[in-house]
Amino acid sequence: MGRESAARAEVAARRYYETGDVDAFYAAVWGGQDIHTGVYVHGNESVAVASRRTVELAASKVAGRLGPGCTVLDLGSGYGGPARYLAGKFGCKVVALNISESQNERHRQANAEQGLDGLIEVVAGSFQDIPYPAGSFDVVWSQEAFCHSGDRTQLLGEAVRVLKTRGELVFTDLMAADAAPADALRAAVARLEVDGFATPAFYRQTIAGLGLTRIDFDDRSDQMLTHYLRLTEETGQRARELAGVISPAYLQGLLQNLPLWVEACRKGLTSWGIFHCRRS
Repeated sequence: MGRESAARAEVAARRYYETGDVDAFYAAVWGGQDIHTGVYVHGNESVAVASRRTVELAASKVAGRLGPGCTVLDLGSGYGGPARYLAGKFGCKVVALNISESQNERHRQANAEQGLDGLIEVVAGSFQDIPYPAGSFDVVWSQEAFCHSGDRTQLLGEAVRVLKTRGELVFTDLMAADAAPADALRAAVARLEVDGFATPAFYRQTIAGLGLTRIDFDDRSDQMLTHYLRLTEETGQRARELAGVISPAYLQGLLQNLPLWVEACRKGLTSWGIFHCRRS
């Protein structure tokens, strides 16, 4: 990994998210706010409800650092569902850094509609080079954005750099299982145009090396199978409806790709959960 790899990944992420197909899919199947893996109470639960539960669980881990006067940096903030939850529930300020300007515009519009634009600042930029001084934030937050990075070591260094001394890092990410062969997820991740995923062991080792030695990993890897089964089911059942809002090529790609994720989850090749990291 290096600067060239990070630059390629940024181009791929921007190209992926700045399309009407992606916006329409996330709005129709995911609810258009919290576009990440959900924590499910039962196998038929709404993807949107389960995804919001993930936000609530992650927030509960850093609740002691949140409140009026605190500032959160949301890396890869997407459509802003988590940022609005944090600002609305805790009254904290949120800086939402995101590379896709089309997502950012939707984010700003939703913030204004909900009266939260005074607490949330949406910034176009890269998490590989965070445009803020060291020690700026009480909490650095991210949900399933690090998987798009071409240099996760640099990214984590930036995330830790901008934390206050007693600040806390909380994030989720799509990961390969520690024991998975290096190329085991190649077919599944091809749609994201990345070389591969990090593992929990990589995150533990790299974050500890940056000085955040209190590292808790709430392992919810079992949720990934339920999540991708639900996505596969919803996409298949609503294919006719989706065909009216997304292109045939994108829909066909989804119908081919989502079962690969289901298979990978069943084989135990994937990992997912909530990391909560701070200094001793």
